[in-house]
Amino acid sequence: MNQDIIIKIILMVLIPFLFVVCIMPFIKKIAHQINAIDIPRGRHIHKKPTPKMGGIAIFLGFLLGYMIFGTHSASMNAILIGSFILVLVGVIDDISELSPLTQFIGQVAAACVVVFYGNILIRDISAFGFYIEFSWLSYPITLFFILGCINCINLIDGLDGLSGGISSIYFLTIGIIATMQGKMGLDFVLSFVMLGAILGFLVYNFSPASIFAGAAGSMLMGFMISVVALFGFKNVTMTSLIIPLLVLAIPILDTAFAILRRTLKGESITKGDSYHIHHQLLNRNLSQRTTVIIIYIIDLLFAFASIVYVLKDALLGYIIYGILLAIVLFFVATTNVVVDKEDVRKKLKLKLAKVKKGHEK
Repeated sequence: MNQDIIIKIILMVLIPFLFVVCIMPFIKKIAHQINAIDIPRGRHIHKKPTPKMGGIAIFLGFLLGYMIFGTHSASMNAILIGSFILVLVGVIDDISELSPLTQFIGQVAAACVVVFYGNILIRDISAFGFYIEFSWLSYPITLFFILGCINCINLIDGLDGLSGGISSIYFLTIGIIATMQGKMGLDFVLSFVMLGAILGFLVYNFSPASIFAGAAGSMLMGFMISVVALFGFKNVTMTSLIIPLLVLAIPILDTAFAILRRTLKGESITKGDSYHIHHQLLNRNLSQRTTVIIIYIIDLLFAFASIVYVLKDALLGYIIYGILLAIVLFFVATTNVVVDKEDVRKKLKLKLAKVKKGHEK
C-alpha cells in the first residue's frame, strides 16, 4: 500500500479524534448549563444524571475532518444539510424531549434532502442473473433505507459505548474495503473521518460513561452509515450493498426483533421496552462493560466475514455468516428477545386453570 495513503488515513482518523477529545469537556459544561441531562428513570440502566450532547462533538469532529480532507460537491452539500437537520432535532430532543413523531419528521426531512437534492439513490440492482431498475421507486426505497439505518442505531443506543462502538466497527470495515479496492472517493474519506470522531467520543462514553451521544449523536451516526453505504455503492449489485451492511447485523436484527415483539404484544413499535439484545445479556448477570464487549466481538466477526467475502473468499464468507447467524438464532430461542417466555407461561397457566374450572362445573 502507498505510504502517502497510509499517512492520509492516519491523519483522517487522528485529527477528528484529538479534536473531539479536546472539546468534549466544554460540550459537557454546555450540556449542564442548558439542562441537556439524562435523568435515570424507568427502564434506564445508568444510575446518575449524565449529560447527553456527545453528538455535537461527533458532528464538529466530522465537519473538521471533511473541511481538511473532503471535496466539495452537490452530494456533499446534501449530506451536510441533512446531518445538520438531524443534529438540530437531536439537540432539541436532548434539552426538551420530543415526541417520536416529531423526531421522525426530522429524520424524513434529512433523508429527503439527500434523496431529492443530493440525488443519491439506489437506482438499480443486479443479482443472481437478474437486473431490476427501480425507476420512480428509487425514491421511496432509498428513503426507507436511510430511515432504517438511522433508527437501527437510535434503538440500540442503550448501553455505554454500544452505538458508538458498532458505528466505529462499520466505518472501519468500509474504510478497509474501500482502501483495499483502491476506491479513494468520498465514502473512503467519510468513513475514516467518522471513525476518528466517534473514537474520540468513545473515550468519554465507554463504560462508565461521562457523556451520552443523545438523539443528535445516535441519529447522526445512523444517517452517516446510510450515506456512506449509498455514496460508495450507488448503482450497485445486491451483494455490494448488502454485504457491508451485514456489519450492522446486531442493530438490524435487534430492530427487527423489537418490531416483531411489540407487534405480537399489540403495542406501538415506538414504545420503549427492556427486551433488547443487550438487556437479555444483562439479565444473565453480565456487567455493562462485558455485555458491550460481547456485542463488539460478534459485530467484529460479522465485519471480518464481510471483508473476507468481498476481498478474499466468498465461500468462506458465507460459512462465517452462517455460523454467526446460527449463534444469533440460538440466542433468540433461549431468551425473551422476541417473546417473553415467562409471560407466555403465565397466560398458558391461566387458560389451563380456566379450562379445568369449566370441566369441574
